[in-house]
Amino acid sequence: MANTKSAEKAARQAEKHRARNVALRSRMRTAVRSVTAAIAGGDKSAARGHYQRAVPVIDSLVSKQIIHRNKAARHKSRLAARIRAMA
Repeated sequence: MANTKSAEKAARQAEKHRARNVALRSRMRTAVRSVTAAIAGGDKSAARGHYQRAVPVIDSLVSKQIIHRNKAARHKSRLAARIRAMA
């Protein structure tokens, strides 16, 4: 438990930040999942559309330092490669 006023405030802020970060990570995972589902469905144009909407979501998490830039690049690269490989 926090022993000082500043530690109590830091604990409150940490909980708020954690809730926000969880929500943002969830939004990213949902965006990636929608691209993956479109790829699995075989609809290349839908996959491209979902990918175009997923990229800014992924990039925004990098700018907020919620995920590492290399992780974001890896996600985007793998999704793009899977879309390119579609017939």
